[in-house]
Amino acid sequence: MIRNKNKKKMDFIGLLFPKRCPVCHETVEDVGELVCDICRTRLPYVQQPSCRKCGKPLLSEEREYCGDCTRKRHYFKQGKAPFFYDELMRISIARFKYGGRREYAAFYAEEILRRCAKEMLFWKGDVLIPIPLHPSRKKVRGFNQAELLAKEISKRTGIPVDRTLLKRTRKTHVQKDLDDQERLTNLKNAFSVRKGNIPYKNVILIDDIYTTGSTIDEAARVLRENAVQTVYFLSICVGRGC
Repeated sequence: MIRNKNKKKMDFIGLLFPKRCPVCHETVEDVGELVCDICRTRLPYVQQPSCRKCGKPLLSEEREYCGDCTRKRHYFKQGKAPFFYDELMRISIARFKYGGRREYAAFYAEEILRRCAKEMLFWKGDVLIPIPLHPSRKKVRGFNQAELLAKEISKRTGIPVDRTLLKRTRKTHVQKDLDDQERLTNLKNAFSVRKGNIPYKNVILIDDIYTTGSTIDEAARVLRENAVQTVYFLSICVGRGC
């Protein structure tokens, strides 16, 4: 009886405040769904082959790693994402981050779990750590998109979220406007961890987009220098591999 009442309540709320589709940004056609059926067919899912390190889609089945992961030393062990970062996802994530469409986080979390659950089971993560925003940037935006995403993943998996372990200690420039070397310089000493014992061995970092990996790498480096053994990451999107 209680379950039926809760379902009716959620259906009623859905009628009063219908969710927006994260693809077309119109009201979702079916109450209770997170995306329009037709829009789901437009989503740019990462297909095989993909990089065994960062999860970027590869052009050749003969390769195991993308160009970035072949050239660079990464501080994380492995990462995955359900989508590659094309124009459709750029607009979707921009509306999520800057347009106040916080409800998109539930859809992104479900897609991450639908496409990356096998890897997550293998990783055996102790905790989800969202990539933090600088306090000044979070104040302007009103929320941290990585925190929202981590909370939605936590609801569905039971893996706890720790949003205070990793801190953004320096305000950095927007990464998308920088080249590879500038990104590394931009992020140098950008993160710190809180004082005291860190009770985690396997950490899963959560972010919205993975392209060159500079942000994830710097966060992973700081965590590993503070007794975390293994760092993984999950994101909504990855860039294209080669």
